[in-house]
Amino acid sequence: MNAPEPPRYEPSPSAGKLLVWIMVFVLAAIAVVLGGVYLT
Repeated sequence: MNAPEPPRYEPSPSAGKLLVWIMVFVLAAIAVVLGGVYLT
């Protein structure tokens, strides 16, 4: 078999890191909203 080519379906590390930051931001926003509703 020939040398395996780099997979093209895997996201780049930068895209994965961006996705993690988006998830953290969304979770933080949800926590703020739930906290605001709970305190009011």
